[in-house]
Formats: sequence, C-alpha cells, structure tokens
Amino acid sequence: MKHLKLQNEHYKVLVKSYKQWLDILGYAGSTVYNLPNHLQEFFYYLEQNSIRNINQITTKIVKEYYNSLKERANERQSGALSKSYLNKHQQALKKFKEYLQNHNHKGINIHLKSEKQPTEEKLNVLTIAEVKELFEATEFSHTESRFRLRDKAILTVLYSCGLRRNEAVHLDIGDILFDKERVFVRKGKNYKERYVPINRRNAEILEDYIYEARPEFYQAKESEALFINHHGTRMQGMSFANRLKVIVETTENKNIIDKQITLHILRHSIATHLLQKEVPLESIKTFLGHSSLESTQIYTHLFKTLENEAI
Repeated sequence: MKHLKLQNEHYKVLVKSYKQWLDILGYAGSTVYNLPNHLQEFFYYLEQNSIRNINQITTKIVKEYYNSLKERANERQSGALSKSYLNKHQQALKKFKEYLQNHNHKGINIHLKSEKQPTEEKLNVLTIAEVKELFEATEFSHTESRFRLRDKAILTVLYSCGLRRNEAVHLDIGDILFDKERVFVRKGKNYKERYVPINRRNAEILEDYIYEARPEFYQAKESEALFINHHGTRMQGMSFANRLKVIVETTENKNIIDKQITLHILRHSIATHLLQKEVPLESIKTFLGHSSLESTQIYTHLFKTLENEAI
C-alpha cells in the first residue's frame, strides 16, 4: 500500500530504482505505478519483522508474507484480497527477482503458486542478433533501392535512436544534425523536446537515405519531412508499421516472425540492450525521453558501446 512509509533508506532506493527499471523496459503505466507499491508493502513487512537487508530474505519469509496478504482485509470492499490482486503482488516479487538478477544479484526465492492464470505482461524483445537480421533484411525488402534505403533508415530511428512512432513520423530533414552527431526530436511525448545521439554507422545509414534515396521520391523537394511516401507526402504511422512487417517477413526467420514485432517493441529492445550493457538508468531515461529535457545533459556516449555491433 502506497501510504505505508519505509524507514530503511536501502529499501527506499530499491523501490525507486525498480520503478525506473520497469518504466525503461516499457511496461504499461499502471504496472509501473502498482508493482513498486506492492514491493514497498513487502519491504514494510520486512521492516516490521526486523529484516533490514534483502540478503536476509528466505523462501520461508516470502511465504509467510504471502500468507499474511491472504489474511489481510480488502480496504475497498468487504472480504479478502481478490485472486487477481494477489497475483499482482506475486508479479511484483517475481519482477523484483528479475531486477536483482539484472543488477548482478542472485535474486530471491519466490516459489509461490499463482492463484489463477498469471496476468503478467509479456514483452517480446529482440536479441541483438535478431536486430542485425532485420537490418540485413533491408537489402532485400523491396525491388527498388530507394525503398530499401528508406527501410534501413526507418529501423535506425526506431531502434538505434529509440524513437516513438509519432516522433519518427514528425522528423524533418533539418532534425538530423550530422555535425553534432545528434537527432533533434521535437514531437516527443507531452511535447517534450530532446536530442538523441547517433554513432558513425547510424549517420551513414541516414546520409545514404537522405542524399541517395529520398531525392528519388515524387516531389521530394516540396516536403521537409524526413520520411516521405511515393506521393511525396509525410509517411504516417501505419506506413511505418507496414514497412516493419515487410522487413520482418523478409528475414524468413520464424523466431522473429512469431514475436509479432511492433514499432514500439523496437524501442523496448534498444532499452533492454542498453541495460544489458550496463548503461546507467538515468542515461537511458534521458535517451528515451522519459524525463524532462535539459539540453546541456546529452549523453553522446550511449552508442559508442554499440558502434562495433554495426547497428
């Protein structure tokens, strides 16, 4: 419960970091809000039982905590907590175990049986090898070179730059700042602006599209839009989604096709890959536009770790 106040500073930091981690991985807003609150309730239980360090957590303690939840009264209606709500508490602990393992901790033992079919959200995230396959597929994704180069540029802004669909749609040619190795994002969520770093390989892909492919599109000079369609007008979100579908099918990789990749999953994937490379959470938040922009704090080093991966 959110109103339960923790005294242990270590637990407070863990709850905050856990929430940032869920946010960066792209979970729904309700999940990012609720799971940390459930974890806070678990920590409050630990404090009440004089357990002040996560290394003291045992399977027995987790089960005793869960049994106490089953006996707890429902504050919103009569009776006990619903099975769905109990499963959310389980999900919070299981994701916390995953969080700990992601941060080089052995994690905690859960061993709890779900009250019913688990409701945990599943995110299909591409591996770095699968992302490479997508880029390689753009060599065959269309019969015309201009479309193939545009496909590769689309992957670059959606994966390598981590842009949302709406942000990619509203990119203009002038937003690609080659001299500064950055992309200016003007149509971010809640109209927040930010700069996104691009490495040498990203820049080459965008240059090839802008200077070789884009001029071949109908009335290209009449539009400032970075991505234009065969009518010479700005590409819209559905067109991006359709091109991604074609790229995915071109891989002929059943594992990739079965993941039903969406534009937003590309964003989830880059967030996951940066986390795996131990890029600081605050840096990733700035990169993805999850926090307020301060233009003087641009993390241009983010993609140096990926440059040798040729993505």
